[in-house]
Amino acid sequence: MTGVSVVIPTLGRPSLTALLTALAAGAPAPMPVEYLLVDDRARAAGELPVPPGIDVKVLTGRAAGPAAARNVGWQAANHEWVAFLDDDVLPDPDWAARLHADLTTASAHVGGVQGILRVPLPADRRPTDWERVTAGLADGAWITADMAYRRSALEAAGGFDERLPRAFREDAELAHRVRNAGFELVKGARTVTHPVRPEGRWVSVRTQRGNADDALLRHLYGPRWRTALQIPPGRRSQHVAVTTAAALAGVFAATAALTRRRGWGTAAVAATALWAAGTAEFAAARIKPGPRDAREVTTMLLTSAVIPPVATVHWLRGWARWRGSRPVEPQR
Repeated sequence: MTGVSVVIPTLGRPSLTALLTALAAGAPAPMPVEYLLVDDRARAAGELPVPPGIDVKVLTGRAAGPAAARNVGWQAANHEWVAFLDDDVLPDPDWAARLHADLTTASAHVGGVQGILRVPLPADRRPTDWERVTAGLADGAWITADMAYRRSALEAAGGFDERLPRAFREDAELAHRVRNAGFELVKGARTVTHPVRPEGRWVSVRTQRGNADDALLRHLYGPRWRTALQIPPGRRSQHVAVTTAAALAGVFAATAALTRRRGWGTAAVAATALWAAGTAEFAAARIKPGPRDAREVTTMLLTSAVIPPVATVHWLRGWARWRGSRPVEPQR
């Protein structure tokens, strides 16, 4: 091993300065390190804040999402090993030394080495729903918050799939293709901290856009795509059932009003009851492990009513858009 290229895609978030400062202040790396910062902002907004003490090469992304930005980075890398970091993590002081150890001890058939992700949670109360979602990253397989790949493995797999425009599933999907190309993926010993990013009440609704990406993966890898990509089960079937009940309640109520027949009204009541029961179960499942204060309970009640239809619409949108899609081909 001669060195490593560290690729950091960024939208210029304030956390970037903290990351680069931590890298600059860390223990010196026992190998050459090339830092590649991929500026993926849609419009020019001035220079990125690079603190003193670290030599960074800034590359211009296409504002097409983290998968495309990482492709820009690793394709410009000068070393065989490419380590990816998200711009909102904080590496431990010995991160570079442990990265060196992780990579030099990797056997020839190892194509990628994942770092350890630490998510700090409040010590004085139960975590909120958003905090628990972020904490789930610590158990994620092959997430690119801290993941190093051999360049040869990236080339054999074809790089990141740029049809996945969010920081969601693109890392698990790449890992699947790297394994299919004959490489092994292992866990390393280096550690980064991933603080919980402040978000508003509706963040869980906004993240439902990822259901369109799930639809692409279903087309690519079939009904067992979650197992293939090592992704935990979701609640899609429940969301579809609750959304269907709500839609039927509306149809039945409208029909009852037009026909003035009691049977349609009874059907509307039954469908509404099913919708209410499904929504209540979803809300309760999210409220129970949380802090249960007034704000969190209110947020869970509101978003639990909105998430099922939003998730279902995004899934259907993705299902229609990606019909007939095929996996990324290896680079020639």
